[in-house]
Amino acid sequence: MQYLPVRQKGSSDFELRSSNMKLKPSHLLFSFIGVLGIAFILREALPINGDPNPQRDAARMQAVLRHLTSVHFQPKAIDDELSKSVYKLYLKDIDGGKRFFNSQDIEQLQVYETQIDNQAQAGTFEFLDLSISLMEKSLDKTQAWYREILAQPLDLTQNDMLEADGDKLSWAKDDTELRARWTKWMKYEVLSRVIDEQNKQEKPEFKGEKKDFATIEKEVRAKVLDTYDKWYKRMKKLDHDRRMEIFLNSLTNVFDPHTGYFSPIEKENFDIRMSGKLEGIGARLQSDGEKTKVTEVVVGGPAWKQGVLQAEDVVLKVSQGSTDAEAIDIMGWDIDDVVSKIRGPKGTQVTLTIQKTDGAERVITITRDVVIMEEGFAKSLMLSSAAHQDDKVGYIYLPNFYADFTPSGTTSCAADVRKEIDKLKSEQVKGIILDLRGNPGGSLRDVVQMSGLFIEEGPIVQVKSRSKQPEIMNDNDPRVQWAGPLVIMVNAYSASASEIIAAAMQDYGRAVVVGSTSSYGKGTVQRFYDLDNVSNDESVKPLGQMKLTMQKFYRVTGKTTQLDGVKPDIVLPDFYNLLETGEQENDYPLESTTIAAVPFNQSAYRIADIDQLKKNSATRVNANATFKKVNENASRLRKQKDQSTYPLQLEKYQMWHKKMHEEADRYDNIFSPIDGFNVYNLSADLPQMQNDTSRVARNDDWIKDRKKDVQLFETVQIMLDMIHMDALAGKH
Repeated sequence: MQYLPVRQKGSSDFELRSSNMKLKPSHLLFSFIGVLGIAFILREALPINGDPNPQRDAARMQAVLRHLTSVHFQPKAIDDELSKSVYKLYLKDIDGGKRFFNSQDIEQLQVYETQIDNQAQAGTFEFLDLSISLMEKSLDKTQAWYREILAQPLDLTQNDMLEADGDKLSWAKDDTELRARWTKWMKYEVLSRVIDEQNKQEKPEFKGEKKDFATIEKEVRAKVLDTYDKWYKRMKKLDHDRRMEIFLNSLTNVFDPHTGYFSPIEKENFDIRMSGKLEGIGARLQSDGEKTKVTEVVVGGPAWKQGVLQAEDVVLKVSQGSTDAEAIDIMGWDIDDVVSKIRGPKGTQVTLTIQKTDGAERVITITRDVVIMEEGFAKSLMLSSAAHQDDKVGYIYLPNFYADFTPSGTTSCAADVRKEIDKLKSEQVKGIILDLRGNPGGSLRDVVQMSGLFIEEGPIVQVKSRSKQPEIMNDNDPRVQWAGPLVIMVNAYSASASEIIAAAMQDYGRAVVVGSTSSYGKGTVQRFYDLDNVSNDESVKPLGQMKLTMQKFYRVTGKTTQLDGVKPDIVLPDFYNLLETGEQENDYPLESTTIAAVPFNQSAYRIADIDQLKKNSATRVNANATFKKVNENASRLRKQKDQSTYPLQLEKYQMWHKKMHEEADRYDNIFSPIDGFNVYNLSADLPQMQNDTSRVARNDDWIKDRKKDVQLFETVQIMLDMIHMDALAGKH
């Protein structure tokens, strides 16, 4: 199986990475700490071994090193230079904000800066063990600090500034300096929330009791304390295996950002994201302090059919099988541990004790089954302009290149896009827009098959392993499912497989690529390897799996998308056009290279006049008031990107906060329904929505969002230009 996802991992290392997050205006640094993220209720997980096991750790490291050196596309020597890189990246991962370690701690760790390679080869972990010990001590120490700081009113009269970017800071020379940093952080946390609360009170619609500054400040300090206490509780609960994952990924990420170690549960979650299906009850959970809360019940899933479980319900206890089984109280559990208890294969039962929003408790038994995550699949709409009602345009949205590689193979994005094309053809559309904005990639197999839907046959992409000649991946099916005008939409977060199809259709002259200045720029291919296969010692298993970059892919022209991305034929204004984004922002990306081109040709469809299309689009964009605001906001975001210092004196913070919000407010709600833009469902899709209020509501929201999508509307105009040019040229 070959994957091309841009995203390497889930959030198993979330807690320690969160300290490196940059502040942004109108964004409170730790507003997200209370949410660990969404976890699907999946099938039964393999066990997570949280206690230290030197034999397992050594076996895991040896297996990782063996695969890195023997399989990786561009292996590196396991030497002192690698050790230095791992050392630097690991410290960035666990304390990028320089909020936990001081210079004395770093001096102890620096002893091992050139020894990590030797320890890895020997299967020992002195550096890791020391870092864990120092971090645990720092957590106790810094927790005592922030509790002391928040226990009394803060002095907001001093002319202090907070530097929030750890890259611009040196390590604190001692605990006195480190504690001073924490005082500044607490001031910022309190200040930002106090000002927000004061602003709420000043709004005309405010109906509550107005409070003075001292009261608000006291209440905010209590909220910040609670937020940090919850965050620290989760950090302190990170077990040995979770910390080992962070360390192993610091090693693998030095080879490239998309090579990584996956624990068994992380691998299962990856497979579910790839396939769009799972076995379980069909619900999403998240940690909410001590509680586990239901955030969504998947339409059509077992929990939905059972009819009792709802969003906002709290899961209190879990038992396997019927109500006769012993129930386990899960209060205060880590979200992954809760998931591991609720998971189970199709046909088995799980019993949940839940608390409804009114406080009533219910005991329900749910039979697990296969759940299809429809929101991640391809779907279509009909688009038209009021000025050209008869020129109907088909729209296909593809959020990722999903595929099910199990023997049943029930999901395939290529097969689904083929079906959507057939439905659109039955509606007699004159052009099709394929929207890949934000699509992070996925199945290499499916992107090759999908590309073949638009040409007769021929090469789609070149895939090169190390020390081997490129393999040409061809569309061998002479059929053309859609031979009419085609536009592909991309943005800075369209990656991997998205870039393959966009590049191929661009090189063939088959489609007009429209979007932001460039796509993501990931031109590498990964494959999973089971680490258990390299060990005969059953006592240390499961060891997990590795996702390894073992190939690079190239366009049929021989050029690469690695770092370079795909440059659209027609660039549209985008909030992020002026920011450096994508693969180039990662640590240790592979370089951009080229290889020889391969012959390619197609006659399914030829773009009449790309230069005229660009000229027409530019005229419309320049006259569009919404696009003008988008460009202005892009400039604003570019100016703010590197800002990392924030005033901590009350009046100065108020002035800065007001300025930032006034600037941001100018670009709030700039998108509104576009006059003359018709967006509606295909007739073939309407029956499945009947009597399903949840599905209807989601569909209505989707259509409303599309009607405000100025980029999509301009893309429709580009498509209409193509249709009219074809008509003038006598094409049918």
